[in-house]
Amino acid sequence: MSTISSLEPKSLWTYFDQLNAVPRASKKEERVIQFMMDFGSSLGLQTLKDEVGNVIIRKPATQGMADRKKVVLQSHLDMVHQKNGETVFDFDTEGIRMVIDGDWVKADGTTLGADNGIGVATIMAILASTDIPHPAIEALLTIDEETGMTGALGLKGGLLTGDILLNLDTEEDDELGIGCAGGMDVTASDKFDLVEIDTETYHGSILTVKGLQGGHSGVDIHKGHGNANKIITRILRAGGKELRLSHCQGGSLRNAIPREAEATFAIENIFAEKSIFRMYDMINDIKNEFKTIEPNLKIETKKIDTPSYVMKQGEQAHILHAITAAHNGVYRMSPDIKDLVEASNNVARIEIANGQSKILCLTRSSVESTKHEVAESLKSVFSLAGMDVVFSGDYPGWTPNVASPILATMSALYEKNYGAKPHIAACHAGLECGILGRNYPDMDMISFGPTIKGAHSPDERVSISSVQKFWAYILAVLSEIPKAS
Repeated sequence: MSTISSLEPKSLWTYFDQLNAVPRASKKEERVIQFMMDFGSSLGLQTLKDEVGNVIIRKPATQGMADRKKVVLQSHLDMVHQKNGETVFDFDTEGIRMVIDGDWVKADGTTLGADNGIGVATIMAILASTDIPHPAIEALLTIDEETGMTGALGLKGGLLTGDILLNLDTEEDDELGIGCAGGMDVTASDKFDLVEIDTETYHGSILTVKGLQGGHSGVDIHKGHGNANKIITRILRAGGKELRLSHCQGGSLRNAIPREAEATFAIENIFAEKSIFRMYDMINDIKNEFKTIEPNLKIETKKIDTPSYVMKQGEQAHILHAITAAHNGVYRMSPDIKDLVEASNNVARIEIANGQSKILCLTRSSVESTKHEVAESLKSVFSLAGMDVVFSGDYPGWTPNVASPILATMSALYEKNYGAKPHIAACHAGLECGILGRNYPDMDMISFGPTIKGAHSPDERVSISSVQKFWAYILAVLSEIPKAS
């Protein structure tokens, strides 16, 4: 195990260390599911796996707490797999390499998995404890939260019997979450013809965009971080019709703001100087635009062997215009909740190669009608470019309940312990509470957690002191769960 196991609270950090040794990409959770099944069984607790792979572990109340309301402790098992381009790492076989940097735990060139691994480790530490007072607990450990929420969507009604659900997936330790956005995947695809060019009269180049901050496509979307897909498209269009695109790829997961992109292209020798001059003019403009918020942005071109096949000019123009026109970033701020993003879109991934093109977006909104409005606007843009558009992965938001009894209990407890009121908020991220609430409408739900920065990017880090604060707070909350009526 790494040195983080020596941090306090030791049980929590030790379980996080063990969890991070298990590869657990979304839709590849077989090993972490078995890890949790073995963990629950080793404690002699009732442990089961439902039809879709969610793990449920039940622990009876401690002495004197049997008359309290039953609590569901909920976190998701999967993590976002992202790494820096130069980092050599195999997410399918390696455990996360963690380092301590002052008050932060981070990973060596990859995502850390604190989202939502710290929540899972917290639940494990509580389940394994022998001296923590708590009511009866149902631990709900869901799968595939990051790429479709299929675990929450597949959880059937009647499996859980809890009265209160504590979702441990919020990323600011002074925040109590009572609502979130819903989401929808928008995928545009097409086929295109390749034409052969005379490699003697053209010269080939590769364009790379890297060094962007990236981040969570929900909670970070309002920060104005650069989107590598939008940036590289601007540069390619600046090259004009003389630039002939061969290949372009940018971004990775739908819920991560794209940090890197690259494109290979050819320019006829007689037009190369003029075309490249326009591209560098655009590159300088982009660097000036982002110099404050993206100080590590790097845009480079390098000569390569000239590609033999490129896109037809008309088809190339259509897809570059479509990416340019596709909305990216905040679409609408909430008129009802101060500083809350209501609707947004992330142009998450582009794939243009071998006669096929694909554009992957994630549209979010806390209002169903504007979620569909954004999705339909994207469909209109891509359809005009002749692309086929598919909507999938549609999931609902979580409507805030300011009259929630557990909110009142936890707010009062936070103010008592920390001398300040907590920040009551809805977030522009996808939490599983809205989905779970469809089959468990009477369950009182709230979301909270320690401070995590840079989620969904290799800059992800979790505050050590905040984890300590969160641990003390959740133990206090469990001890103050009200009696069942």
